[in-house]
Amino acid sequence: MEPVPLGEDGTAPYERTMQTTVALDGDGTDIARARRLAAGFLTRVQAEHGLPVSQRALDVTQLVVSELVTNARKYAPGPVLLDLRIAGDLVEVAVWDSDPVLPIARAADAGRVGQHGLEIVMAVAQGFEVQREPVGKRITARIALLDDPGGAVAGHRPL
Repeated sequence: MEPVPLGEDGTAPYERTMQTTVALDGDGTDIARARRLAAGFLTRVQAEHGLPVSQRALDVTQLVVSELVTNARKYAPGPVLLDLRIAGDLVEVAVWDSDPVLPIARAADAGRVGQHGLEIVMAVAQGFEVQREPVGKRITARIALLDDPGGAVAGHRPL
């Protein structure tokens, strides 16, 4: 089998087509728009590239996008970037915002109203990472495209 030639960015041509980035402008429809973009992205990946995407993956991806964009809109001033990318058998959801303060998951508290978004994301994702950027931060969650990602327990698959 011939190796696939890599582009200057180190990705194969098909990997570059399985990625989308969008700037969200903060007009109050960002969260719904981001959810629609995520669903559309996974639908295109399945239709155009033949990758299997379970209904659970579609639902969980929309949930994660909703939680991460909501947090970015709520706590960070300025623009937000949503990046969706296929990485093997995972979809990576990355949200960048301009606030350098890294989020911290709070201890579970059934009596607390709200502020459970990060806990939810960490519970449903196979991988979770927060990194400081030269400006702001990027939060990345990885979600399995199939219902049984190699037997990995949600939230415990290594990045």
